[in-house]
Amino acid sequence: ASFANDKEHYDVMKAFLFLCEGMHLRYSDPDNIITKEDYPCVEAYNNRLECKTFGELNAIRYDFEALHMECLAIRERILGPNNPDVPHPIIFRGAVYADSKQFDRCIALWLHAMKLRHDNKRSIAKDLLRFSQVFAQMIHICEPVYFVNVKEVFKYAMAELTNDKERIQNSEEDGDTLFEIHQTNIHTCLYLLAIILKTTHEESDLTELYSLVYQFQKLNPLLKNNYTPLHMAVDSATLVDDFHVNDVVSFPDSRVAQLLIKCGANVNAQDNGGNTPMHALVNISPKTNANSKKVENAIHVLVDADSHLDICNKERKTTMDCAKREEEATLLRTSFQLSLKCLAARYIRNNDVPYHGLIPLYLEEFLALH
Repeated sequence: ASFANDKEHYDVMKAFLFLCEGMHLRYSDPDNIITKEDYPCVEAYNNRLECKTFGELNAIRYDFEALHMECLAIRERILGPNNPDVPHPIIFRGAVYADSKQFDRCIALWLHAMKLRHDNKRSIAKDLLRFSQVFAQMIHICEPVYFVNVKEVFKYAMAELTNDKERIQNSEEDGDTLFEIHQTNIHTCLYLLAIILKTTHEESDLTELYSLVYQFQKLNPLLKNNYTPLHMAVDSATLVDDFHVNDVVSFPDSRVAQLLIKCGANVNAQDNGGNTPMHALVNISPKTNANSKKVENAIHVLVDADSHLDICNKERKTTMDCAKREEEATLLRTSFQLSLKCLAARYIRNNDVPYHGLIPLYLEEFLALH
């Protein structure tokens, strides 16, 4: 059965001959025919029922679509859904469908393969990225991408983030490698959010999306430098996969940022260097060809969400200090209204006026930001 869906050794007619040989063995003893037991149909295999007689098998001899699905069903039945080798041919067959623009069949097969891996506690990082790539490809060539499909993949991505943390905690040796995979999955989640906002959706879909994004952020997904998803969504340096994904996804993405903020993101969260999302957004090299309009839109989103522009990072730089391009600096100046309390806090900090233990704790925290 493997010959029908193997990248290196594909030979569908050889697969058919072996199926015939297997059927011959079942019927070789007329007094003891080994009939096939009913096995639950798999929707991804077009609900294919395995052939039980020579007549049924001969009827699909030149129906390669049916033969491919027949062989996938046989492999899963014989090896069992828990076998780690089962998903590979499923993914191969899905990729063939994607190459021929039969994306509905590709998605169905890949979802099934990913479910098998997920159910067996195996990493699905590559599966998640593969979905981001095919969804991006579909959008790029104007094929319809359905909200329900991206939503389902995003749910798997969130579950994988939880599994990542468990693997990291239980690992004795590969902690760094596992965390790299975890960071890759966080990036993939950002791609999926950018993609899902490009799908056609109803108001009820948005309500469900808000709930999912809220749950996503409750998982507290952070990069090694303590970047939050909001930092990533507004940073033009955020890594974007270069196989199809970068055709439709780029950062800063004001719509993703707005979605994250609407679902609970802290607009003033700080990374290991004390940088807020606004620091990350405006710290653009003059040589960078970042889209000025996209940066401007993202600045407006953060300002409207009460981004505190006077927060200093660990280098004692505010967002305006970090704005290297004139267009961002000008926009920040027109958006910035320095309050009296911020002026007072800045004076205390710049002049090393002692305040620890002399003022309420919440004021100490406010001063520390400056």
